[in-house]
Amino acid sequence: MGRFGVRDLASKDAVEELLIADYDLPAAEALADELGPKCRAVRVDANDHAGMVETVRGFDVAMGTIGPFYKYEKKVASACIDAGVNYVSICDDYDAAAEFMDLDEAAKAAGVTALTGVGWTPGITSVFARLGADRLDEVDEIATSWACDPADTAGKAVTLHYIHAVTGMIPSFIDGRLQNIPAGSGLERLRFPDTVGEVNVFHAGHPEPVTIPRFIEARTVTLKGGMTDAFLVALANLFVKLRLTDTERKKDLIGGIFNALLPYLESLGKPPVTCSACRTDITGRKDGKWTHLAYGAAAHMDMLTCLPTSIAVQMVGEGKISGQGAFAPEGCIEPKEFLARLAEGGVRLYEGAEMTEPIVL
Repeated sequence: MGRFGVRDLASKDAVEELLIADYDLPAAEALADELGPKCRAVRVDANDHAGMVETVRGFDVAMGTIGPFYKYEKKVASACIDAGVNYVSICDDYDAAAEFMDLDEAAKAAGVTALTGVGWTPGITSVFARLGADRLDEVDEIATSWACDPADTAGKAVTLHYIHAVTGMIPSFIDGRLQNIPAGSGLERLRFPDTVGEVNVFHAGHPEPVTIPRFIEARTVTLKGGMTDAFLVALANLFVKLRLTDTERKKDLIGGIFNALLPYLESLGKPPVTCSACRTDITGRKDGKWTHLAYGAAAHMDMLTCLPTSIAVQMVGEGKISGQGAFAPEGCIEPKEFLARLAEGGVRLYEGAEMTEPIVL
């Protein structure tokens, strides 16, 4: 995911220097060589706080894509804050987002803009929530959702995130309070933009119900997600039911099994077009009448996930996101410019319950 964001930033004239910091130095060096003289590479270990601080010190913005985020988001964000460097990440783990918000006072004291979850979901879903809320007089419910094509991505961190999201009790904001509900509950079939179409989704652990109520007043905020491959959904549910994912060590082991299976399953017949999608539904009152707004996005997962991050990094660098403290996208990003940049970059944006009409900004 980070590779896509780095390539996008490298293509921008306003970006003068890019340091690609990674645990896998040969991979970072190969990408830096590919992208040219404005890029260089260095090895970094997210568990080494002092090393992280020295690595990022002196830069304008750090883009964080080190997952799984339940292990690394707070560590990386804390290092950036201690270095006095602005931070933007793609964090999509609910517990990591909650820990990140605890860094608000430290970020303010350091004069740092720290922004978590500017990816696909959260990120695009969150900015959709802000767009809809701004168009209503009163918000009642915000329902965010995603549909993932497993052939649309690769990498152990993505697999670990999915396992983490569908295991145990997860937070959801219901009737004015954050409460824990069973992951996998609330099954329903939702319509996503074309290429993805209808997908079964269910409650999953994600940051939207944790962060959106901090910045948008609503009675209920939920997140549901699902994969387009029914076999992988059933397999993941079986592992969860057998209690094979209820510790960090078990998640690492099961994640390895999933990643070993994915290439074999793709060899059985990878779809001609791979695509993932998200949608946000906002219900409330406008001029005294109940109104339902729906917005959606579709693209390859790397573009969906890290083009938003690159755009947010640029907006911080341009001074268009300048608040000091810890934020989520719905709390500091102006929707129209952000979404216009997404569309220019190739993400397809829609509105309306059927997800067929191009979005009007």
